[in-house]
Amino acid sequence: MQAFMRYIGIDYSGAGTPNSSLKGLRVYLAEGEEPPLEVLPPPSAKKYWTRRGIAEWLVERLTEGVPTLVGIDHGFSFPLRYFEVHGLLPDWPRFLDDLQRHWPTDEDHTCVDGVRESFAGNGVKRLGNAHWRRLTEEWAGSAKSVFHFDVPGQVAKSTHAGIPWLRFIRERLGKRVHFWPFDGWDIPAGLSAIAEVYPALWSRDFAREGRTGDQHDAFSIAASLWRADHDGSLVRLLNPSLSASDIGIASVEGWILGVEEGKKGKKRLRGDKNGGDRHLARKHAQTTRLGYVNKNFQRVTRQTDQPGNDHSQRVYVLNCDKCGHEYGANGSDIWQRRCPVCQNGAKGLDY
Repeated sequence: MQAFMRYIGIDYSGAGTPNSSLKGLRVYLAEGEEPPLEVLPPPSAKKYWTRRGIAEWLVERLTEGVPTLVGIDHGFSFPLRYFEVHGLLPDWPRFLDDLQRHWPTDEDHTCVDGVRESFAGNGVKRLGNAHWRRLTEEWAGSAKSVFHFDVPGQVAKSTHAGIPWLRFIRERLGKRVHFWPFDGWDIPAGLSAIAEVYPALWSRDFAREGRTGDQHDAFSIAASLWRADHDGSLVRLLNPSLSASDIGIASVEGWILGVEEGKKGKKRLRGDKNGGDRHLARKHAQTTRLGYVNKNFQRVTRQTDQPGNDHSQRVYVLNCDKCGHEYGANGSDIWQRRCPVCQNGAKGLDY
């Protein structure tokens, strides 16, 4: 017997603001024996879905008492390294509250890039490294870090835009919805559930049939959830083969539904020193970017208008991820800087 009666696939987008009509936001729904059909937004002046509209629509659907499995294409949590660096308890509900305070991307007129540029929120206090990956991303192989912005196929923007809406849904539905795996790896019978998905795992299983890339990803999610529940494989997907320690990690970092031992990519060692930003060290335009972290874990937090002591340089403010010390440095020195307090680095510049 199937555990669910409806299956919803959502291809997400982190562009614009919560009320922006986005072509990249697509929703497909499957029920009964019919193939997934696209769900269009309610009639309005906006042609496409908005993030707020999808969240409110999901709340309505999941209060109808019909067991529904929802797959959403963005990260649901961050790597453990993020929790460690920012001194956060490994607790997902508290993480949701903390992230929304710093990245309030569910508020009107607030966009991800606006927080990144310090026009809204306080994202500078909750940044990550593009080379920090969750265990599930390492297993998936090709999945990008939730902090890897400004690259083709990025999931960073949609993740930072989407997580506050998970909090929104959770606050309104309470125990009527199960967020997998944070609320447990086994979903209670009769309950609706929301899970993180990665369309690349499934999209090649289905013919494109004229759909756009975003439409096909949402279709593939809904179709794959329907298929897994009907052929009995969903039970296995909901309980991937993980060690006890990996289960503990995934209970905080989350897990991509469908990533299994058999599909594990080439696994990198977590915290590998060679996985830092060394290849960026020679690119000055990137080393001075807000949020850049060098190989010694020194983070750029802001730029000042004060001249440095090197030719044509300005002073940038750095923060040590290891001890929290803040100090000034020339932009040209950022790539090699060490902390003056805990790494015996050169004295910082005044600012």
